[in-house]
Amino acid sequence: MTEVEPKEPPREAVDEQGLGSAYANRVLIVMALLLAFVVYIDVMLIPSLPAISAEYGVSRAQASLIISLYTVFGVAVIPIVGKLGDIYGKKRILVSVLAIYVPVATVTSFLPNFAEILVSRTVQGVGLGILPLSISLAREQFPRNQVPKAQGIIAATQIAGGGAGLLAGALIASVYGWQGNYHVAIPFLAVLSVTIFLLLEESPNRKPGARLDYLGAAWLGTSLAAVVLGLSEGATWGWTSSSTLGLIFGGAALVIPLAFYESRLNEPILDLRLLREKNVMLADIFVITYGVSWYLIFQAVTYILELSPPSGFGFSIIVTGLYLLPLVVVLLPVSYATGALISKHGVKPFFYLSSVIGAASCLLLSTYSSAETLIPLTTFFAVSLGFVSVSSQNLLVLSVRKSEMGIAASMNTVFRYMGTSLGAPIAGAILSTFVAAYPVAGHMVSLPTKEAFQYCFYVALIGFAIIGALTIFAHEIIGSRMETTSSQAEAHR
Repeated sequence: MTEVEPKEPPREAVDEQGLGSAYANRVLIVMALLLAFVVYIDVMLIPSLPAISAEYGVSRAQASLIISLYTVFGVAVIPIVGKLGDIYGKKRILVSVLAIYVPVATVTSFLPNFAEILVSRTVQGVGLGILPLSISLAREQFPRNQVPKAQGIIAATQIAGGGAGLLAGALIASVYGWQGNYHVAIPFLAVLSVTIFLLLEESPNRKPGARLDYLGAAWLGTSLAAVVLGLSEGATWGWTSSSTLGLIFGGAALVIPLAFYESRLNEPILDLRLLREKNVMLADIFVITYGVSWYLIFQAVTYILELSPPSGFGFSIIVTGLYLLPLVVVLLPVSYATGALISKHGVKPFFYLSSVIGAASCLLLSTYSSAETLIPLTTFFAVSLGFVSVSSQNLLVLSVRKSEMGIAASMNTVFRYMGTSLGAPIAGAILSTFVAAYPVAGHMVSLPTKEAFQYCFYVALIGFAIIGALTIFAHEIIGSRMETTSSQAEAHR
């Protein structure tokens, strides 16, 4: 069946002028804070996993399910949430997601046993759907030339929320226990949810006559969940185990018949037309690539700081967080500035800059000689991360129709999580392969060698080189050198 593009409601004035700068700025502040707290809750329990394991008498592997199942469920529902936003309105679906997310998150810290905590934490994964909805709403609330600035702020707050989750999460847990993180975050989240309900206007870009492809949604969710679960638990189960390989390759194989099924529908959950758009495809490749490189750098530097000498420097998790703090702090102004400058200069220059700076910082990191040298080098790397994350987000949102923004942003978010999920096994494989025996506290312990960390940096360097090479094929979508194509003409309508 041939795809028939539904006619979008007329909103020429909105396309040209947005919904008013004062209103849009208020919405941006609220949405940015909401995203920061959602990402904070996403990662805040990572430093507490050993304490949770001891408190409830479960293994480290079982405790890690608190993180992996949250991500697995979130990745599975992200495309569904995005598509529902396109059909029924992004505000309506955002409020509905928050109506589930906030109460479930609230009760988590009061549950008496690990099994109930695990179930509650898994359901919280629905909150990951807030990310693509927020990105989509920012595209709609601002005039086109101000969209990059808005996306820059959103990208910055996501990164800041993740950094705060690791550092503040450890600090709060050390004083008040892991439950204290929820007690701090939930009141803010509740206030922001009410504010969004009262303040936010509904999206005019809807498809009220369309229906969600429930079979395709369940099919795609199952496929994505299987792949991400296999990647998340591969280190625990073994990368060559039948469980790990079955989930990864079985989940990926499910996409092939799904693609044939979806190609016959008017409103597919897996829209291959979007993936065939050059800019959309490149934006998805970029987020996978920099997701892998970012996780390799983060994991390698974290191990260098925390592992016992001579492999590492033997710092505590709190001290490690302080060493990584400049990386997070510099991302805020860099991301904001990138968003502001993209409107004038376009996205492609920042992809090229990201590639050069990212590759150079990875090369310099491979020559580290002390813990102190890691601070300026990771800060230098953060500049490239800010450039590529903001540019990728803008390349996507300015290349697709507003009526398809929800599903496009959702799939891009899924690819981003897949990138970080791929980075984990790559880093783990390198750090567990290149090891040596070192005397630690009177015992011989197998620890990664300096070459292992260097190989992590080299693989991350390759990722940034790929971004630079592929940028040649991207079409500029804003700025003084914007290229005009039929696809972009459709997107501008």
